[in-house]
Order: sequence, then C-alpha cells, then structure tokens
Amino acid sequence: MDWNLLGLSFITVFLSELGDKSQLAAIALSGQGQSRKAIFLGTAGALVLTSLLGALAGGAVAELMPTRILKAIAALGFAILAIRLLLPGGDSESE
Repeated sequence: MDWNLLGLSFITVFLSELGDKSQLAAIALSGQGQSRKAIFLGTAGALVLTSLLGALAGGAVAELMPTRILKAIAALGFAILAIRLLLPGGDSESE
C-alpha cells in the first residue's frame, strides 16, 4: 500500500468536497429530521462509488495514454473552468 498516495488522495478529495453541493444536499436532508445514519450511509456510499468509478476510469485511460498527456489535459480542463468562472457571466448559478 502506498501510504503517501493514500494520504494525498484523501486530503485532496476531503478538501475539494468541503462545501460541495453534495455536502449541502446532505445537510438539507439531515435538516428534515430523517435518519441521520441513513443519510450518512447513502451519501458516503455515493461518494465511494463515484470515487471508484473515477479511479477505474483513470486507470483505464492511463493504459491508453501517457501520464504526462493525461496531466496536461486535466490541467487544461481546470484552467478553462477557472477562466470561465472568472469571466463576467461565467457563474452559472447567477442565471
């Protein structure tokens, strides 16, 4: 087990999920007085499944493309998203 990679992926996902829409949905569901245990298990299961799908898809794509190209594509995608958010009208929630 690569403990450094485990820690890095945990910290990255944990920080990126703070204040995310899925967390806000869990807060809203919990506020209805429903079973908090069921809400936790449902949202945690969904996050685990989406993370599994992402890891499997990333592994499959890594078999087809060099890692350097994958990183470049990911960086370009994030840069495009950042630029769109910074430009006037880039915030889709204001529509």
